[in-house]
Amino acid sequence: MKLIISVFVLTSMIVLLSSCNNPTKMSLKTDDDKAFYSMGAMFGQRLANLNLSENEINAIIKGLYDTAKNNKPEVEVMQFQKNIQDIIRERMKKVAETEKNAGVKYLEDFLKKEGGQKTESGLAYKIIEPGTGEKPNDESTVEVHYHGTLLDGTVFDSSKDRGKPVEFPLNRVIKGWQEGLKLVAPGGKIKLVIPGDLAYGDQGAPPKIPGGATLVFDVELISIKTKEAIEKQRKEMYDKFKTESKTTKPEIKKTEKKKK
Repeated sequence: MKLIISVFVLTSMIVLLSSCNNPTKMSLKTDDDKAFYSMGAMFGQRLANLNLSENEINAIIKGLYDTAKNNKPEVEVMQFQKNIQDIIRERMKKVAETEKNAGVKYLEDFLKKEGGQKTESGLAYKIIEPGTGEKPNDESTVEVHYHGTLLDGTVFDSSKDRGKPVEFPLNRVIKGWQEGLKLVAPGGKIKLVIPGDLAYGDQGAPPKIPGGATLVFDVELISIKTKEAIEKQRKEMYDKFKTESKTTKPEIKKTEKKKK
């Protein structure tokens, strides 16, 4: 299914690309134009972390155009599959190295200028408010508000911006969160600076998080959900679902048999 969608996106881009010699100069006049542009944007997100040059982007566009128009390819495409893999691997490696170096500098400044602390694993943190009561453990389900950014301040995810807290089992999130949330109790607030190896590693989480990226989180631990509370919540949801199902169940009228 994913392959079908990818092929559809790639071929659909040609409608946009073939409409003018320079696609960047095209004006998006109709809803169809905007839809095809959106398809191109979705495909482009997958290439964003490769730091492509203008010439490389133009080569991609030419390859798309020629193939979609059934023009004879200028190169033996299959012959260059390994080259593609090598280029992507090398570009991603460079991106990860750049991100890691920037992360080291940011973390050092955080420790010196903001009075942060560092754990053995490399996680840096600063407790804003410790909270009260017991702290979560690996088996805890926590309810939190958070705001996550890259080093340049770009927001990649934020429950605060959405205006709705989230809850999840602590052992199912990135290592930096697993370690950091155990440092505060309910009502506590903590700032986390999480190196790539405690976050999404060299592969990152495209398109928003590049490989090797150090992530910055402001987290508020609202509450810890006990197993009993979770089971109670599930039961209440199930009971509610059963009640709503009964009230919305369509009535089936019995048809009377005709008397002979």
